[in-house]
Amino acid sequence: MAVAGAAGLVAGSLYAGHTGEGAQAAKLAGDAQARRAQAGGARASSAQPRAAALAARLAGRLGGRTAGGYLDAAGRPVVTVATAADAAMVRSAGAVPKMMRTSPRTLARTTAALRRSMAGTPGTGWAVDPATSQVVMWVDDSVKGARMAGVRRAAAGMGTAVRMVRLPGRLHTLALGGDAIFGGGARCSLGFNVERGGQPFFLTAGHCGNIVKDWTADQAGAQALGTTVQSDFPGNDFALVQATDDGQSAVDLHDGTAQPIAKAADAVVGQQVARSGSTTGVHTGRVTAVGATVNFPEGTVTGMIQTTVCAEPGDSGGPLFSGKTALGLTSGGSGDCQTGGVTFFQPVTEALQTFGAQIP
Repeated sequence: MAVAGAAGLVAGSLYAGHTGEGAQAAKLAGDAQARRAQAGGARASSAQPRAAALAARLAGRLGGRTAGGYLDAAGRPVVTVATAADAAMVRSAGAVPKMMRTSPRTLARTTAALRRSMAGTPGTGWAVDPATSQVVMWVDDSVKGARMAGVRRAAAGMGTAVRMVRLPGRLHTLALGGDAIFGGGARCSLGFNVERGGQPFFLTAGHCGNIVKDWTADQAGAQALGTTVQSDFPGNDFALVQATDDGQSAVDLHDGTAQPIAKAADAVVGQQVARSGSTTGVHTGRVTAVGATVNFPEGTVTGMIQTTVCAEPGDSGGPLFSGKTALGLTSGGSGDCQTGGVTFFQPVTEALQTFGAQIP
């Protein structure tokens, strides 16, 4: 596919196909009808941000007195509460209160214990599920034998506060080493175009920014995009690149159109979302957890958004969004877009705050 000049690049478009490699080009292009369906789903999700914003705002107001908020199957904002007074506040604000089965203090103690006992164990991770008031702990296919026995003991010792699930495949970051990132021997995706101090920048994944300094829009390196000025991974997974030219505040939908991006917000469990990436184009799904901890082989990342959206190597750094709202940057996961998978995203609000940047 053709690559626009630096000034014309939009989020998710940092990729150029290998000229002359028909099979690879066909794989990357995908089926046109499927792309149109995915792009339609990306636009349709724009009806949800208001409910998600309300759930996030109320959960933030409650702080340590809640396990969080989420959107239920009907798209209603639900916020977990521990007292009748908090339930009344949530109801008066227009959301649905849900009494918790496990106290916020118990959930906090449980996640702290997991950080002490399981941090640095590749193939594992955890997050609080507000709908069940439990900590969901996951393991991928690499966790076997003695390691699996240790994980099971840790979970069993915490009783019903922890629920274990298995992820198909293996957790990994999504940079593709040796196959052109247009700058450092790996390929990633542009996240969101942003501004800082009146100057143009863009965001991508930190595990990409760690290994790439100078970015280009073409494999040959002739079209300069920018230079990585800050990168954080592990711990977080975001990087800031100073762009050579202004970029559109929009996401490439890979069907010849783009979704404008007007603001950034925190994701909410149950929210319908879309992801755009340079390898697999646009795919949709929903948020299944926020504040997740993920133990990649390269290191531990905290505060992540967990989703049912698939992704593949090369999609790293690409944008997660809902309608006109920026939500996250593609980090890593398991599975693929043929069989399905689980993908984790770095919240974009944290990246913007860290870098002192904003959506133009």
